[in-house]
Amino acid sequence: MIDMQTLYLIVPLAPLVGAVIAGLFGWLIGRTWSHRITILGVAVSCVASYQVFQDVQLGHTFNGAIYTWLTSGGMNFEIGFLIDKLSAMMMLVVTFVSLMVHIYTIGYMSEDPGYQRFFSYISLFTFSMLMLVMSNNFVQLFFGWEAVGLVSYLLIGFWYTKPTAIYANLKAFLVNRVGDFGFLLGIGLVLAYTGSLDYTQVFGQAGALAGQTIKLIPGQEWSLITVICILLFIGAMGKSAQFPLHVWLPDSMEGPTPISALIHAATMVTAGIFMVARMSPLFELSDTALSFVMVIGAITALFMGFLGIIQNDIKRVVAYSTLSQLGYMTVALGASAYSVAIFHLMTHAFFKALLFLAAGSVIIAMHHEQDIRYMGGLRKYMPITWITSLVGSLALIGTPFFSGFYSKDSIIEAVGASHLAGSGFAYFAVVAGVFVTAFYSFRMYFLVFHGKERFPVQDKEHAHHDDEHGHGGAPHETPWVVWLPLVLLAIPSVFIGYFTVGPIVDGNWFGNAIQASEAHPAMKELSEHFHDAWSMATHSVSTLPFWLALGGVVAAYLLYMVFTEWPAKIAARFSILYTILERKYGFDEFYSWFFAGGARRIGSGLWKQGDERVIDGWLVNGTAKLIGRFSGVVRQFQSGYIYHYAFAMLIGVFVLITWFVKV
Repeated sequence: MIDMQTLYLIVPLAPLVGAVIAGLFGWLIGRTWSHRITILGVAVSCVASYQVFQDVQLGHTFNGAIYTWLTSGGMNFEIGFLIDKLSAMMMLVVTFVSLMVHIYTIGYMSEDPGYQRFFSYISLFTFSMLMLVMSNNFVQLFFGWEAVGLVSYLLIGFWYTKPTAIYANLKAFLVNRVGDFGFLLGIGLVLAYTGSLDYTQVFGQAGALAGQTIKLIPGQEWSLITVICILLFIGAMGKSAQFPLHVWLPDSMEGPTPISALIHAATMVTAGIFMVARMSPLFELSDTALSFVMVIGAITALFMGFLGIIQNDIKRVVAYSTLSQLGYMTVALGASAYSVAIFHLMTHAFFKALLFLAAGSVIIAMHHEQDIRYMGGLRKYMPITWITSLVGSLALIGTPFFSGFYSKDSIIEAVGASHLAGSGFAYFAVVAGVFVTAFYSFRMYFLVFHGKERFPVQDKEHAHHDDEHGHGGAPHETPWVVWLPLVLLAIPSVFIGYFTVGPIVDGNWFGNAIQASEAHPAMKELSEHFHDAWSMATHSVSTLPFWLALGGVVAAYLLYMVFTEWPAKIAARFSILYTILERKYGFDEFYSWFFAGGARRIGSGLWKQGDERVIDGWLVNGTAKLIGRFSGVVRQFQSGYIYHYAFAMLIGVFVLITWFVKV
């Protein structure tokens, strides 16, 4: 019988072993064994995570160091695990979704020359995320934080011969560095004022931190706990793609579809949400920080949803959906409904991974066509992809009884119960976002699976058969390694919310892992109004969010199935608004002009003035010119006449005598 501490080690190390073998020896063991070993590693990790989850349900938790890897100035930097209900849930979600992505990758990347390398990367990504969620100290948290950022850079730019992929991974890397700088400053302040990086010790001193101030600007004092929390949240803004550090996530669609599902469903982008929930004992002490979190989340939830309306790339529609849903989770964090934020993180992981993988299935069937304007009528060709996509879309828009309904409606109710500054705007944003989400989700669904076919089909004799290279012909259902993960993800997308909403909303399911003060009563009011999952769903038909979601679906149907000429007319009528959305509010252009362009202008100025004028002009060439001029003067005395030399000697003797006499 394996003891639990060994099991804790197996969870992150099993994917790491698979990543090392596939990465270093993939050329030797071949493609088949590369995917077998990495899938086995993640499967072992998933089973171990489930056993840990079961053990935690029995009340067994763990918090301890595994080993000390550095001691500096009496400060220990340790690798350790904190296993409680929060980390156990995250471990289970990460490993299950990762396992589905690994299986799916066999079909999606079957013809790619970087097959072994890709499996190595996604296993390494899983290891990095597990180290992050299992950490019991800020050092290990930061290690996992940076590791997922590094591997995401490798994965987004996996097709490194594509200029757009290289641009996208560099963009993701740089934008995340901005957030990580704030995150590192926050960790530095924690260490400076508490003398520890261990969660338990830091949280134990949280009350003392709340009473201290810090001078960031001479003459102005700021609350220390507020500054720490905002700096930590800036890190979350980068990782979880919150406004205004959201610009990297849509471009990351340049990577292969499996990694789009892994990054944007259960791993990297949820790291920021998890981190804020883990830091709840600190955030609860600063209303200013919570309001900041709530407003940033509200802006992201609503305005990123608007951008999903005008996207034509199937993956980018789902990407903007991810941005919007991350905004919902962030709003819940700001309302002190940390449990509900993690609840939505969990349900979102399943249905968003499902939608990304379904999009990939469509892309395979359409021979790598990603523009939804050239699809349509795929329902009859791809029945499994169609029904699973419908399930994912219904969960996303918050259809009663589906998993997304329970978590999203809980967020809306929690924000409505919040009394913090900015809660009114946040409530408007999340309610309005319901209509926007339903509209762009079913716009994509109708354009892809219904209506007339808008793709070229070969002659009828070969209409349902690809050529010898697998190209051409009508679309057809993808292989079982592609559709099986869709089915397995569709099951929790339907049922998991129904069975978990009660313990999470009505009871203190996360226990001491998440702390909310009595000053922020959102969860308390949510619990008082909750009866059971069935009543919550049946009651919802009389609420505004339900009718807004239904209105979004109906509007999408009318515009894209019935009055198909209207969208173009509306775009022409509101051309200014359409242009603003098409240019993504101008953030990319502004960042490119101000930051990238500004850096280039500063560099050019330093090059022209510093390098060419000062270093080359004055120091290098100037010294040479000075010596040349001096030599030219001295050369005049080298005439070959003896009396010139005698005269120079007399002058020299005179100068020396004058000098010595003076001295």
